Amino acid sequence: MPLDAELAAALGGMPYVGLADPVRARAAMDDLVRALARPAGEERAVVEDRLVAGGVPVRIYRPRETPAPVLVYFHGGGFVTGGLENEHERCLRFAGEDGIAVVSVDYRLAPEHPFPAGFEDCYAATVWAHEHAEEFGGDAERVAVGGGSAGGALAAAVALRARDEGGPPLVFQMLLYPVLDDRMATPSMRAFTEPPLFNSGDVRHMWRHYLGGRADVPAYAAPARAEDLGGLPSAYVLVPEHDPLRDEGLAYAHRLIASGVPTELHHVPGACHGFDGIMSARLGRLAFEEQRAVLRRCLFGRGSPEGGHANR
Repeated sequence: MPLDAELAAALGGMPYVGLADPVRARAAMDDLVRALARPAGEERAVVEDRLVAGGVPVRIYRPRETPAPVLVYFHGGGFVTGGLENEHERCLRFAGEDGIAVVSVDYRLAPEHPFPAGFEDCYAATVWAHEHAEEFGGDAERVAVGGGSAGGALAAAVALRARDEGGPPLVFQMLLYPVLDDRMATPSMRAFTEPPLFNSGDVRHMWRHYLGGRADVPAYAAPARAEDLGGLPSAYVLVPEHDPLRDEGLAYAHRLIASGVPTELHHVPGACHGFDGIMSARLGRLAFEEQRAVLRRCLFGRGSPEGGHANR
């Protein structure tokens, strides 16, 4: 199926964020965030920037009604670009309209800070959010992680470590077109070699920056390398058709299911990487509304996949 016509039209005038040069990539990402931004609506959540867990910058979104379930959210950007502004509108709606307390994490970026720096920031912020949930109106018994692209990798990795080390008892992981496998050996990786938004060349540069040349790649860097996915929190995995990461996302979701993890998998024909941020296209709007519905079901205990602590 070809790329959705509305998505193709929207992408025609947008900046392309290539990852070969981190400095240029960051400037292009800033341009892309501005291009995708929509007029700000009424802010129905209290927003606070602060440092937690020994110096990790986060932005906290506190809804009106508390205690609220907590979503620790990690932005995308290939581990190289992005920041809190990438996800500001998304997190604001999760908090203001859906009643979820959100902790958005501004983790350290590669190549200046290769793995495990950004991952350590994300895990430390998740531990902090669980231990200090009451401070920002959160419910420590309902803590989830989520993110898109590189943020999806970080969410999956945080869930793995929390299981392995008896960390925060996470109830849910939301993985949006996640980065999962550094081996780059799938048919979709070979198929999508050109823009839009993200292609296999970008993936190659991303791993080069993030791994810093290390030969031993642990599962906390590339979650697809984890041997055992049992005992993880329930999951939602979003996979676009026109995405080099498509097949690794499908494979990870299938492994979660086979491991007994309640998992909802949505493959979207005609969609590309990051399409849920393009609100001018119907597919983007539908995907974002589905994410909101899934979070409400899982974090407020209504519907499938089932909420609940991961098995230890």
